[in-house]
Amino acid sequence: MDVDNTIDEEKIEKLHSDIVFEDEDLAYEEDIIRNEYSLRSWQRYIDHKIKSKAPTRQIRIVYERALKLFNRSYKLWYNYLRFRRKIIVHKPPIDKAYEHLCDAYERCLVFLHKMPRIWIDYCDLMVRRGLITETRRVFNRALLALPVTQHNRIWPLYINFVTSHNIPETAIRVYRRYLKINPDAREDFIEYLKQIDRLDEAAQELAIIVNEDKLTSAQGKTTHQLWTELCELISKNPNKIFSLPADPIIRQGIHRYSDQVGLLWLALAEYYIRTPNFDRACDIYEEAIISVKTVRDFTQIFDAYSKFMERLTSLKMEALENARADEIEEKELEVELFMSRFEHLMDRRPLLLNSVLLRQNPHNVHEWLNRVQLYEGFKDKQVKTYKDAVKTVDPKLQTGKLSALWISYAKFYEKHHDYDQARKIFEETLLVNFSKVDELANVWCEYVEFELAHGKSEEERYKCAVRLLRRATALPPKRGNYFDDTEKVQHRVFRSLRLWSLYADVEESMGTVESCKAIYERMIDLRIATPQIIINYAMFLEENKYFEDAFKAYEKGISLFRWPLVYDIWNVYLTKFINRYGGKKLERARDLFEQCLENCPPKFAKNIYLLYAKLEEEHGLARHAMNIYNRATKAVEKEEMHLVYNVYIKKAMSMFGITSTRPIFQQAIETLPEDQSREMSLRYAQVERNLGEIDRARAIYSHCAEICDPRVHGHFWEMWKEFEIKHGNEDTVREMLRVKRSVQATYNTNVNYMSAQMLASIGGQAEVAGELSAADSMALLEARAQKIAQAEAAAGKPPRLAQTEGRAITFVRGESKTTQEAVTENPEEIDIGEDEDEEMEEAGDAPETLPVPDAVFASLGKE
Repeated sequence: MDVDNTIDEEKIEKLHSDIVFEDEDLAYEEDIIRNEYSLRSWQRYIDHKIKSKAPTRQIRIVYERALKLFNRSYKLWYNYLRFRRKIIVHKPPIDKAYEHLCDAYERCLVFLHKMPRIWIDYCDLMVRRGLITETRRVFNRALLALPVTQHNRIWPLYINFVTSHNIPETAIRVYRRYLKINPDAREDFIEYLKQIDRLDEAAQELAIIVNEDKLTSAQGKTTHQLWTELCELISKNPNKIFSLPADPIIRQGIHRYSDQVGLLWLALAEYYIRTPNFDRACDIYEEAIISVKTVRDFTQIFDAYSKFMERLTSLKMEALENARADEIEEKELEVELFMSRFEHLMDRRPLLLNSVLLRQNPHNVHEWLNRVQLYEGFKDKQVKTYKDAVKTVDPKLQTGKLSALWISYAKFYEKHHDYDQARKIFEETLLVNFSKVDELANVWCEYVEFELAHGKSEEERYKCAVRLLRRATALPPKRGNYFDDTEKVQHRVFRSLRLWSLYADVEESMGTVESCKAIYERMIDLRIATPQIIINYAMFLEENKYFEDAFKAYEKGISLFRWPLVYDIWNVYLTKFINRYGGKKLERARDLFEQCLENCPPKFAKNIYLLYAKLEEEHGLARHAMNIYNRATKAVEKEEMHLVYNVYIKKAMSMFGITSTRPIFQQAIETLPEDQSREMSLRYAQVERNLGEIDRARAIYSHCAEICDPRVHGHFWEMWKEFEIKHGNEDTVREMLRVKRSVQATYNTNVNYMSAQMLASIGGQAEVAGELSAADSMALLEARAQKIAQAEAAAGKPPRLAQTEGRAITFVRGESKTTQEAVTENPEEIDIGEDEDEEMEEAGDAPETLPVPDAVFASLGKE
């Protein structure tokens, strides 16, 4: 280093002797003479040289002169080195200028060896020159010179350098040094080892990462991903990895990661296939198949196993084709052996899959029953499966019904005609503490049906069945609450409806009437009977001619249940009572109907009322029937009210004539919702038209118009228009059009219409209203009507109301506010304009051209 400095000093002296001054430099030279130790003066001089585009040799001379005085100035050295790099950037790395620049870096580092930026630039320059050994030494010197806290700026450059050249031994040594201060770079080291095919060392490094307690992956990988990567690396390269035992590592992953068991088993099998060790691979596949617990893992392993066996078989067949004559017999035996093993594997698939499902959930009753079916033809294996199943399945953890397993177990012996053993199984089943009462009741029922099917005689079968049913329904010494799951099912089964229903069926079909009645009465006493049981009991009594007892059974059921459960009982009871007695016990029937309707919900009232009214029509008074229909219209739901009104109107018309339906129509129109009231109004108007009551029909149309929007219910207005053309005159048509406009104004929500109304109410000018759109003609008409009314009031004339021919109808609920305002604000003198005349002409014949019949004015008399 001292020799180099001496040489450089000699060069600098030579440069000083060659200094050439320009006229512009004189001021800067004088400045540095006066302020020789002022760095700012030297920097101004250098900047001047650079801006004036002086030759690079002159700029270098100035820099060298300044550095001789300020040899520890980082800024000056950095700018100088950057300047020299800039002027040689276009030259190839083998140029002599790069060597001179490296000498300048060496001189700089004598004073600034603690500056990492200088070392980084120097290393980058050496990397560009391509001198491997010299560059490696520069990197090592940088790491030696800089403090440890600055090494993280050098190592990435160093690693990139050594990995970019084919020097694997050097790169591995450098990486190992780097891992001592940055263990997170181990994954990059593993990737590099894989690239240079050093798989054994890569596996060792990967094992180190996997065994860390607190893994912090620089690439964001999880422990599971690294485990998978390690297993895959080992399994696919068994001949290149010697330092790690494959079998223990992969098995450890199998125990640790339960969601990737299938892939890890396949990796282990692949390891032995690539070794190659085919027999060991088959053993691994078999072990995997009998140990996995999910269908997905089983499917992966079985598919791989079957393909492996198929491939082995095909290889053996190819070997047989190419075998010598003395080897053919041995090869044929091998082919047959592998083919039989392959077929056996495929035949075992359903059973192996069933085993997987049972390992996944050993309390799955359905899979145990499927396993029994798979062993069809092997009685010993079926019996063993049943025994294992009933020992394994826990009633509290069961999937399915444990009773189905026990019943199938008993029926298995029944199928093989071993009835004594089947009875033993049933008796053993009765002691099992099932999770639900229904399961034990199901076992009792199957036991009874077994005895009914295999008794020697009908009497013996009946006695055995009754004996079992008495045992099942007998009161236990400790009565348990039927809905208390903490009690044993044996203490609660006596209240099982299924058992009692079977008991009643047995007695009904094979016993006596008295014994059957006792069973039904017992069910009622225990309060376990349902409405259907009550109906069945009553029908059984009715079939045996015990009619009054049947009615008593109905009444007992009515006392047991509330609405709506009691509806079916009431319905059947009332129907049966009417069919039996008709009008003989009319008062009793009426009492029953009144009792039924006392608390009857509206949902069920319709059929009861219609049945009651039918009774009165056939056996009572028509007036009573009409009262019942009237009550029904108020008692049923709103959705069914119009149906009842229709029946009511039809019955009134058939009994008392068409005129008697007027009050019903009026009541219906007032009571029903708008849609149904509108329909009823049209029917009522048609009735009045048929009767010739034109004025009443017109009043009905006028009343119904209040709820008919012309934009929605155009059919109604067409009907009214057709009515007026047939039966009215010009005044009535004008009145209809006025009502239509009023109703349309009521439903109109247009903002312009609201503005016109506001202008008219404050006395706005017609000219202002005329500026509105043509769609507001109704608003203009209303404004004109109000002005005419105000003018007549100022002249002292009484306001005139629009008159309608005939007399007003009395049943109407009353005119709406809108209609009343329209009548007040629109006197007869209002000019309806040309639009209305055109509308009348478009309708066909104009009203004034039709002759008015004399019947229209019958009530007024001829003038």
